[in-house]
Amino acid sequence: MSVTSKHIRNAASHLHQEQLVAFPTETVYGLGGNALSDTAIAAIYAAKERPSFNPLIVHVRSLEDANRYAIFSESALLLARALWPGPLTLVLPRREHCKLSLLLSAGLDSVAIRVPAHPLAQALLHEAKIPIAAPSANRSGRISPTEAAHVHEELGARVSMVLDGGPCHVGIESTVLDATGEHIRILRPGSITPPMLEKLLGRKLATSAEGETPISPGMLASHYAPTLPVRLQAKTVNSNEALLAFGAPLKGSLLTQNLSATENLQEAAANLFRMIRYLDTNASALGARGIAVMPIPDQGDANALGLAINDRLKRAAAPRTESGLSLPHPTSILHKNKS
Repeated sequence: MSVTSKHIRNAASHLHQEQLVAFPTETVYGLGGNALSDTAIAAIYAAKERPSFNPLIVHVRSLEDANRYAIFSESALLLARALWPGPLTLVLPRREHCKLSLLLSAGLDSVAIRVPAHPLAQALLHEAKIPIAAPSANRSGRISPTEAAHVHEELGARVSMVLDGGPCHVGIESTVLDATGEHIRILRPGSITPPMLEKLLGRKLATSAEGETPISPGMLASHYAPTLPVRLQAKTVNSNEALLAFGAPLKGSLLTQNLSATENLQEAAANLFRMIRYLDTNASALGARGIAVMPIPDQGDANALGLAINDRLKRAAAPRTESGLSLPHPTSILHKNKS
């Protein structure tokens, strides 16, 4: 069933009532809440079982809206004007007396903000007329949702409404940049790649340091994790493993999904979370004890998108710890599903 203007109005009403609405962006589905409301932000953390130290991304309609809440350097303005709307998140200094909930910044003086390009996300933002905090619509540390069905599977009654916009065409989360100063650095790679950014800026970018306090989503070491263990750079596959292939698949797996038979990185990115989810859901019943992942190229400008794919795979394969995945949530503030 296609989303109508009535659905958009209902979703906006839910947001104003401090309830949670899942909606599509070009990257993944977001779990949206009123970014001005502490209650709504607390509900997002609770629904995701998310560590309170992991900040949330705020979605706004335009650069003009973003400028109301954050301070832009010349470099940040250059990037925003060139790449918004689109899959780019900028971490910026919060403006003094900024009305955004302090909870969404996890106690920091910065805010992660972006302008999504998806028409449904834009329609919701224009109808609601409020900034929307929207991390990926899944439980913390789990596989990000790229279809509405994934949101229902992950969150169920924890979300009051899901706007179904079909599959997300990018399929991995936005590129996140630290733009709190003039020196821009990558916090999370995405479909907007370092060569693209460096061409715009006219200089090289830095990457975030391992183990630092997260100032944006997606920086926890263990993230995007399926239930089954993940083994990277697989040149062979064991008889008790499922396979996430790239190119010509290895022989002998219990179950195979191929990110791209033609080794197209854009296709692989769009398929990544859906195929990991499929293997994780179906391979255990066949006796699988893990998921083997074939190598993904990430060297050179032509393979820059491979950096983002391998970043997600590395985090999916990282050792699982409570602090790296999730913490208990206060069930008292979860919203019941509304028909």
